Amino acid sequence: MIKPSQFRLAAVALALTAWLPLQANAGLLDDDEARKAILDLRAKVDALARDINARVDTKADKSIGVDMLNQHEQTMQEISRLRGQVEVLANEVANAQKNQKDLYADLDARIKKLEPRQETIDGQTAEVLPSEKRTYDGAMDLFKSGDYKAAAGALQEFVRRFPDSAYAANAQYWLGNAYYAQRDYKNAIAAQEAVVANYGTSAKAPDAMLNIASSYTELKDKKNAKKALQQLVSKFPDSAAAQAAKDRLAALK
Repeated sequence: MIKPSQFRLAAVALALTAWLPLQANAGLLDDDEARKAILDLRAKVDALARDINARVDTKADKSIGVDMLNQHEQTMQEISRLRGQVEVLANEVANAQKNQKDLYADLDARIKKLEPRQETIDGQTAEVLPSEKRTYDGAMDLFKSGDYKAAAGALQEFVRRFPDSAYAANAQYWLGNAYYAQRDYKNAIAAQEAVVANYGTSAKAPDAMLNIASSYTELKDKKNAKKALQQLVSKFPDSAAAQAAKDRLAALK
């Protein structure tokens, strides 16, 4: 864009161009005529300069206005574009937050499935893992269904996997009963002896000793049957199993 100063210089040059011929012909004119011609020329130059300056200023203002409008429009377009990006980012953030919340909820649910739970076993409260309970309940379901062979395998596997479980004594005890139900009395005795040896404080220990005596009785081994009953009465005198042992001892005399 041509600046106003450039137009002013052009006007001066135009004035000089018109003035120089007059200077050359000044000798041909008298003083009054020359003075009048110079004044007229100056007036014309001044008028021309004012007109050019006015036009330049008007064009400059208009150019500046157009530039400002263009810049404003570009700025609004940029703002609109940025707003669109903000909306996209806000949507992505909202989705990310929702996904994160869902992930945390899923993880929390999974962790809760793995956390120990309070269970009451033989009147005692204990913490057991969900996997322990599922495995134990599955084995006991087999026992209750009468599939003693499968139950024995499942109970044996439970004790191997969870030897310190609160269900371990019960699993070992019912393992002995599963063998007894199959008339495998030797394994029944071994399984019940493991209850007494490894879980002596369990509520199942007195019953395990009574079952040992029953297995010896089935094997026609009265000596060991009587010995097992006597040990039961001596070790757990106040138990219901001990009372049953006393009755059996009286019958053996």
